[in-house]
Amino acid sequence: MEINDLISSDVVIANLKATSKKQVLQDLSRRAADATGLHERAIFDVLMERERLGTTGVGNGIAIPHGKLPELNRLHGHFARLEQPVDFQSIDERPVDLIFLLLAPESAGADHLKALAKVSRVLRDHSICEKLRGTDTSDALYAILTGSVEHQAA
Repeated sequence: MEINDLISSDVVIANLKATSKKQVLQDLSRRAADATGLHERAIFDVLMERERLGTTGVGNGIAIPHGKLPELNRLHGHFARLEQPVDFQSIDERPVDLIFLLLAPESAGADHLKALAKVSRVLRDHSICEKLRGTDTSDALYAILTGSVEHQAA
């Protein structure tokens, strides 16, 4: 599984304006609703439910909010680079500026875990994160994310 199996260039946001974790999740829920045809509130609720179990702020300014919805028929990803970092109650207590939202069908047990692992591996690469933070267009962010295999091999 590759990142381009999860996202397309039209779901990459270069400068998302938000001042809180809740606002980030609301905005991403709205965008995910537009892309999936699901109700925005259903997406937001599943993301907030997951956050109540424990933060998806994984450290180093990165969050990977995720959830499962029975109405989905495939994995959906969205990426956002925030204009200003926000408190995400991350495990390292650093604010978050890079967010990869992952939504999966309820039946996608192993595929959901593989997708989370792939996203985590890509965003754990400090050089990729530096490039993501250093660009300001959605197309460039998409190219960096989907070209990450080549960047790691180089």
